[in-house]
Amino acid sequence: DYFGHSVSMTKNTLIVGAYGDDDNGSSSGAAYVFTESGGIWAQQTKLSADDSAAGDEFGISVAISENYLIIGAHRDNTIGIDSGSAYIFSKSGDNWVQQAKLTPDDGAENDFFGCSVSIAGEYAISGAYKDGDNGALSGSAYIFIRSGTNWIQQAKLTPDDGAENDFFGYSVSIAGEYAISGAYG
Repeated sequence: DYFGHSVSMTKNTLIVGAYGDDDNGSSSGAAYVFTESGGIWAQQTKLSADDSAAGDEFGISVAISENYLIIGAHRDNTIGIDSGSAYIFSKSGDNWVQQAKLTPDDGAENDFFGCSVSIAGEYAISGAYKDGDNGALSGSAYIFIRSGTNWIQQAKLTPDDGAENDFFGYSVSIAGEYAISGAYG
């Protein structure tokens, strides 16, 4: 299942990705939420996407911020083969409910959007390290902002000096009004 490939934690809640889980088809993926009470951690729920399908690898990346989770599915085929997506879940009482499915406005086949994700307050970021705006595999990252229960794409980030094989967006993080993206190539 590759349980533990991605993890994130806040206060007394943590999320663990298991992108190889097979509940909804081979490598459809899953994510587990655990909560702590009195020094004991217990599984609260197991999450999968409403439209989960074989090969999506939901849970390849995970992040939590207060009452919101974001989970990447970099091999989702909504826009094209391996175009990718990310899912926002919101906390409602003791339950986590899928609130939105994020895909980029200009998403394309083999972008791998959702390979990395982060969330903070009303902002979320997702990397697409195989996007080709600045050459093959140059990469990009997308910022989304929450408006009520909707998540709207606010910006697409690419570096000023982006080039082929940079893999910009392979890792991302967001906090307050700042975002960062790694480009390990």
